[in-house]
Amino acid sequence: MGNVANLFSSTNYATTEPDKIIAGDRIAWKRTDIHTDYANSAYTLKYSARLEGTGTTEIEITASASGTDYLIEVASATTAAYAVGRYQWQAYITRTSDSERLTLESGEWEIIANRDAATTDPISHLRKRLNSLETAIETLSAKTASTYSIAGRSMSYVDLPELISTRDRTLAEIKTRERKRFGVRA
Repeated sequence: MGNVANLFSSTNYATTEPDKIIAGDRIAWKRTDIHTDYANSAYTLKYSARLEGTGTTEIEITASASGTDYLIEVASATTAAYAVGRYQWQAYITRTSDSERLTLESGEWEIIANRDAATTDPISHLRKRLNSLETAIETLSAKTASTYSIAGRSMSYVDLPELISTRDRTLAEIKTRERKRFGVRA
């Protein structure tokens, strides 16, 4: 497995928010970049995230103070209850003296099913898209059909270069994500 730092130690926590969270895994990161303007003795850092498509499923996380850093830690038992999907999050700082709040940043998290507990199909959306694109390319290349319908969108033989380009971009995205997932550098 190589030289992997102990991710249970706050010394080794990432200093940026995660892109992906596996439901049932402990997550932790720290913010070391905001203490100059927002000392944790006078401010509280919180994260709020909502599941896309519902708006009602919310994740709330409050950071704790550690020296001048803000530590963000969520237990495995907590993340195990997270609904799988894409979330829009925002980080905000609240002034302790008067509860005034400012949004610092926003981003996106993807909550991924825990393969140990989930019974869902592990094939990612990108792989499904790649399979569909390859089927469409094969069908149009063999000229067994002059048009092809995929996910409600009709295509014709003249769309073949666009399909090939989209397939190549999708494949590149899959490879990039797999490298990131396994910590391999390009």
